[in-house]
Amino acid sequence: MPNNPFYSCQIPVRWGDMDAFGHVNNTIYFRYFEETRFQWMLEKGIPVVGDSYPVVVTIGATFFRPVFHPDTLRIDVFISEPGRSSFMATYKVYSSADQENPCSEGYSKIVWVEKATGKSVALPDAVRSWF
Repeated sequence: MPNNPFYSCQIPVRWGDMDAFGHVNNTIYFRYFEETRFQWMLEKGIPVVGDSYPVVVTIGATFFRPVFHPDTLRIDVFISEPGRSSFMATYKVYSSADQENPCSEGYSKIVWVEKATGKSVALPDAVRSWF
């Protein structure tokens, strides 16, 4: 994985992100990844609606330590493994309390899909240029 992230953003931890144990619920990290993807697509000028669009087909996460409210998370994204219609995104999540060691990591495989058929299509040229 390259040292410099392809994209980075900050997301505040909301009170409602916590679970009964008092830390951010594990499922909320997938929402953080989703928000990061949406922000990065907007910043890079990639439409998230239209004749074809990105779909997450695989997703996962590993948790190293809990995160608590209040906090602001930095999420760094790294992209790799471009294929005909897909690529991998890897996420590193850092708490404002420790900007050197991630509190969690995640990944998603993103596939470009044609709206009319629901079938995969070649990555748009603008996306392919990222690689």
